[in-house]
Amino acid sequence: MLDHPADLARASSTVFSMLDDPADLARASAVSRSWRQFVIANQFSKLQCLRACPEVSTFMHVDVITSGSSSTTHQDQLDREHRAYTNLAHGLLSPYKPWDCIIHCIGASSTDNFPVETIENTIEPMDLVEFRPSYWSSRGNRDPAAHEYLIYRLQADLCLVDEIKMKPFKALFQIGDPIYSAKSIRFQMGYPRSPLRPEALVCDENEGQLIDDRNYVWTYTSREFPVLQEDVLQSFKLPRQVLCIGGVVKVELLGRAQKQAIDGLYYVCVSHVQILGKPLSRELGVVPPGNGLVLNYYLDHRTCGIPGSESSGDDAAAGGIACRRGSGILARHAG
Repeated sequence: MLDHPADLARASSTVFSMLDDPADLARASAVSRSWRQFVIANQFSKLQCLRACPEVSTFMHVDVITSGSSSTTHQDQLDREHRAYTNLAHGLLSPYKPWDCIIHCIGASSTDNFPVETIENTIEPMDLVEFRPSYWSSRGNRDPAAHEYLIYRLQADLCLVDEIKMKPFKALFQIGDPIYSAKSIRFQMGYPRSPLRPEALVCDENEGQLIDDRNYVWTYTSREFPVLQEDVLQSFKLPRQVLCIGGVVKVELLGRAQKQAIDGLYYVCVSHVQILGKPLSRELGVVPPGNGLVLNYYLDHRTCGIPGSESSGDDAAAGGIACRRGSGILARHAG
């Protein structure tokens, strides 16, 4: 018998903490005002998020963004945090069909012949573009153990990532059709220390300015995966769904399998990269840390969105970039 209120509260906490589906928690909250307050006070929605993706622990607090004035009582803040984590839990735990989440190329550690061999070629769906092979190439190196990396921006500040696919490049225009693959591959996900400005991203006139590791905080690092020296789209499945907080993914290409005959140097070349998962709600965004990484929750849809210069309508439909103009991870132009 649970006669003491404290015993009853502990038993209730145990039951509520076992709920895995956000819909079950929402139904329990709707039973009565006291049940709702119990759910909010014990942060069960946040617990669901932490169980689904440990990366959620990176957030120091939630900032609720509204277009007008709002009450700032402690209870109001708890209620809004509950709504934010409920939204996040729904995104983390709802079933979905993964798709390619890359929206921009941030840069490559080196490029042999820019812009002909730019990193942007790796997000082209075709092997040939305007009758020319489409691929990225590193600069040559005498050391076969030398590393390279490619950095991409995803469609939203918060994205679930399931797997990464990569296709090494086969140089059919060279004797012996060599394949310039890496020996192994590894992935890091995280956020920039300061907002990414569109003019710093890769384009035909700009090789990319933000490739230094010191520009980023990596919240997840995968194990190393072996790479086959074959010109096929190779799949690297992560052991679990990973929440990419900040929308930046670094593809590390470890070692070099192929020497170029003409100069005796080792190269790594990549035809295609895909980062498969799903962007989360545009009502959620991330702000680079001041006093800790902040999860932004936008109550008013007018305070979030994607300026036309940043994304097409198709990108917005796919999930978009969850930031206000002028704030968040990918900085906006003021106009």
